[in-house]
Amino acid sequence: MKKKYMWLVASVMSLSFSFGSCVDEIAFGNSFLDKAPGGDVTSDTVFNSAEYTRQYLNALYRSQYYGLPWFNGEGSSFPYPMNYWSANCVSYLTDMYQIFWTGCGTVKSYYSGNRTAGDGSDRCAFDFIKNNVWGTTRAGWNLIEHIGSVPGIKEAEKKEMVAQAKCLIAAAYYNIFRHYGGLPIIRKTFTGTETSYDIPRATVEETVNFIVGLLDEAKGDLPWAFSSSNTVSGNYDNAENDMGRWTRAGAMALKCKVLLFAASPLFNDDVAYAGGASEAEMQRLVWYGGYKKELWDQCYTACQEFFEELRSKGFYNLEKPVSANPTPGEYRYTFRHAYYYRDSKEVLHSTRITSTSLSGNYFSSGLSNAGRIGSPTWEFMCKFPWADGRPFDWNEAEKDGKLNEIFVEWANPNAKYDAKNAILTRDPRMYESIQVNGVPRSLSANGQMSGDPWEGWINGAEAGTNPQKQSSSMWGSGFMNNKHMIDARKSTSADNATKGIPIHWPYLRLSDLYLTYAEAMLQSKNDFDGAIAMVNEVRGRVGLGDAVKCNPGQNLRTDKQALLNLILNERACELAFEDSRYFDLIRYKMKDVFEKPLHGLIIYRLGDDGKRDNDKWQGTDKEANIPFPSKFEYEITPITTNKRVWWTNGFDSKWYLSPIKQTEIEKGYLIQNPGW
Repeated sequence: MKKKYMWLVASVMSLSFSFGSCVDEIAFGNSFLDKAPGGDVTSDTVFNSAEYTRQYLNALYRSQYYGLPWFNGEGSSFPYPMNYWSANCVSYLTDMYQIFWTGCGTVKSYYSGNRTAGDGSDRCAFDFIKNNVWGTTRAGWNLIEHIGSVPGIKEAEKKEMVAQAKCLIAAAYYNIFRHYGGLPIIRKTFTGTETSYDIPRATVEETVNFIVGLLDEAKGDLPWAFSSSNTVSGNYDNAENDMGRWTRAGAMALKCKVLLFAASPLFNDDVAYAGGASEAEMQRLVWYGGYKKELWDQCYTACQEFFEELRSKGFYNLEKPVSANPTPGEYRYTFRHAYYYRDSKEVLHSTRITSTSLSGNYFSSGLSNAGRIGSPTWEFMCKFPWADGRPFDWNEAEKDGKLNEIFVEWANPNAKYDAKNAILTRDPRMYESIQVNGVPRSLSANGQMSGDPWEGWINGAEAGTNPQKQSSSMWGSGFMNNKHMIDARKSTSADNATKGIPIHWPYLRLSDLYLTYAEAMLQSKNDFDGAIAMVNEVRGRVGLGDAVKCNPGQNLRTDKQALLNLILNERACELAFEDSRYFDLIRYKMKDVFEKPLHGLIIYRLGDDGKRDNDKWQGTDKEANIPFPSKFEYEITPITTNKRVWWTNGFDSKWYLSPIKQTEIEKGYLIQNPGW
């Protein structure tokens, strides 16, 4: 059944990001393209100038997905609602984070179970209309269709620009595909003179093939990598323009990610996730219609091709410590470099905005808004293994009397405080992801810790009197988010103190590809050894031991589910706050995780007599040269503020995919997702 598809007129005919609303008139943003002398810039003007065409492509890059909560002063961001006022970050829907601000969209729509197809974008994790998917698509095809006639650009550059545009379209489709399933496929621009738009919502298979096809077409005309002379200590205000552009490596990596999502049980299973009776399921708009092993084979082949190219061409690599015998602090800084800095050879593709300020436009790093930015949970903390790679188990640590060592241990607990005596006892990635009790504040590039430790106990210097209070102004869970919030952007030069590094979003990271390949090896080939080797590469660069040796009771070489669980746990630890965990949960239809109530941790300082001592250390104790406290009492406490409806009523399968806006459904051209 064909459906008249009129929705596209408004969204595809205009360039909604930085461009005007008319078909031909294009008003460019001030940092990308000035208007031509004497009037508005039109399509004819743009594509009659090499400079304007290049700047048109530059402007198109502004539409890319940017996953950090960011407020632009107009109530929108990329994606549209992903700002700290709406707080609709998908990580907040997982078992790893909890939002305590009752006024945000996450609480009002998702935690409450009140999400509907009629909600506005401020209550939607990824809006069907307002995320520049369709504007990006129109603008990309507009460039592709006109590039041939542009004077002053060599054919090789034109091909590369076309390839970049195809990657931008493919990425835009992938971003929304993860939320909605099958999509209308746009293969050209529209003039506005068409009498109808016979573009129905495509099947999942057709949508995936479209995205993969664009990436395959693009990769041959792209360089494997762009290099830059910039370093962590360099001046990022003068970064090369090519940094952040789509490359052959990025295109091939995204193909792997697309195929991984497509091959997963959400879409690829014997039974549709909502039972199979809905129109969307019967028309295969939200699944493949049955299990297809060849989908895993395709993902495996794509990963194999990527790593073969990587071995051949190099350039990208997992970040590793420089020294021969790295300390836990060095491993931690290595991981920071991997996700945080744009010059990392581990970043395959990144997106960014122009602001370099951590506060103001970004979620605040201060304690005053700790509950607004997603408080890590006790469950998330428990996912990180010990520093040697052995799995962490709270009950075992308590039984063995090691709870006072779960965050940090002191080489000489009776000596005057010295940050150099602090020993990190857990997976180095935990300290980058979570602010925990007792860890010194600062970390240098050589892994040296310094500064006073965080005091997370009741009445501690950072915690205050009520850190467990579950509100927007408190820690709520006893932990603070640390990922992407490291205060290391400011120049050490006095005359350059206001300049910083543009905060980027690591859209594709090499460690993700290692874990993707591991999963594909397991699912496609039952290659346990190969999958374990990939996992060990990621674990090893932060000092964790061999996965099999560290988990002797898990039968990782023979138990497929056990190894899959390990891979997913590694993804949670490695890719926290990088949009991984939520999509891992939905693609494996892990309703049991969504239904599990979450907890925080209350910490009490103990005195020498074993009784609670509620004094902070950074006052008189520090001045009196009393060692930093090393004995604590812990209380696991349930999260009661903003309890999620799934914890009490169960997780309805409809939540696996988002509802298409009701206003669009009522126009009669789209089929709604199951349950909405």
